This record gives sequence, C-alpha cells and structure tokens, in this order.
Amino acid sequence: MRIAVAGATGLVGRHVMRVLTEQSHDRVALARSAGTDLLTGHGVADALRGVEAVIDVLNTEETDPAAAEAFFSATTSHLQSAAIEAGVRHLVTLSIVNVDLVRDNGHYAGKRRQEHLTRSGPVPWSILRATQFFDFAEQTVAWTTHDGVAAVPPLLMQPVAVADVAQVLVEMATGPATRSIVELAGPDPHDLVDMSRRVLEMRSSTVQLRPSWHNGVFGLEFAGDVMLPSVSVRTGPTTFDQWLRDSSADR
Repeated sequence: MRIAVAGATGLVGRHVMRVLTEQSHDRVALARSAGTDLLTGHGVADALRGVEAVIDVLNTEETDPAAAEAFFSATTSHLQSAAIEAGVRHLVTLSIVNVDLVRDNGHYAGKRRQEHLTRSGPVPWSILRATQFFDFAEQTVAWTTHDGVAAVPPLLMQPVAVADVAQVLVEMATGPATRSIVELAGPDPHDLVDMSRRVLEMRSSTVQLRPSWHNGVFGLEFAGDVMLPSVSVRTGPTTFDQWLRDSSADR
C-alpha cells in the first residue's frame, strides 16, 4: 500500500516509517523537511496523490489549551481537505487513553479537538488511543529537573513501547476503516517514580529524584487511575524491563 505519515520525523513517526519499510509499503512523509506543512496546508494535497491511507501521529509542545486546540484544528482540517481531494480511503489517528478524563491539561484539550475533527470529518477513520510511552519517564525527569533535582509525581500508568504503537498503527492503516476507537497499553502497570529511578540508574545520571506533585507539569487531575486503560485494552508485547535492556544496549 501507499501510506502517508503525518509527523513522520517525530518520535512515533520514525518508528512508523521503519515498520512501513519492513513491510514493503510505499511510504510518504508528511513533514516540513519533506516539503509539506500541515499548519498551512502547503504541499499536502500533492503529497497525498495515490495515497490509500494516512497515519496521523502529529504532536505539539504547546501547553496552552487554546494554542494546542488551534494547532490540531489547523493540521487536522488541512489533512482532511487534502485527503478528500486525493481520494484517501482511511485516516488513522493516534490519541491518548482517557483523553476525555483530564480536563485541565492543554495537550489533552488539543487531542480532544483532534479526535472530534477526525470523527466528524469526511474521511473514513480509526483512532488508536495509547497509554504513555516508556520514554515518558525520562521526559518527565527532563521537564521537572531544577538544580539537579527532579520532582516526579507518583503517577500510576501502564506504559507502552513506541515500537509496539507503531506496529498497531500500521496494522490498522492496512485494514478497513472501522470508525471506532482502540486502546493500547503495555503489558504491566507501573509507578512513574519507580520508572524514573530505574531510568536514571540505567543512564548513570547524577540527578536526584524527589516524588512530588509540586512539579509545575502535572497536577492532581492525573492522580488515581486516570492514566490507566480499561479492562478491554489491547496490550503490546514489550515489557519495561525489555525496553530498559534495549535502551542500555543502545548507549
């Protein structure tokens, strides 16, 4: 199949592009470095000519709700318009497990807007809601470190490997548009503080870890089981232990 990836140069996009290559699909990168800009729509229609399915893994660092909603409104609308013009038959969008439950987070507000436009748009769709990635622990440490101390909240989650997310996204894109939402998580629940400790040990980092909700990034709206998937969730095969071993080997 000829499959386009929106956000092809990002963390998830790179994994998706690799899976497409491994499965001998004809891949198309939708990224500014490839001459397309989904914020403006420039070059998107031309890039989608002959494309049968699009996998949308676009992301933004915007944390303000209005800015995040504006980003996903623009990119999703331009993607939908170009896809209809090109005759694309399937749009697969990556979202977040329990995106409806966290109301006071700007990124989640943007993803809700993206989901709404995907589900109400003219292109047949499927949505994959994934839990946080294993990389999330190291990202959180980076976000919350000040003067050598990382204030990491004790979040309960069931994180998943990005590589497993990419495999499922490609599987969905090569199948029929179901107009439904699938949840994906890793095989085991974890505590973010413990995950961060193990990542810091693996990296031989001198950063000190302090469990705290006073971190400037995550509020109490993330407490409890709000980041855990439903009982009917699909689980990826990669464990956190496996991911740590692979990450250590790659150093």
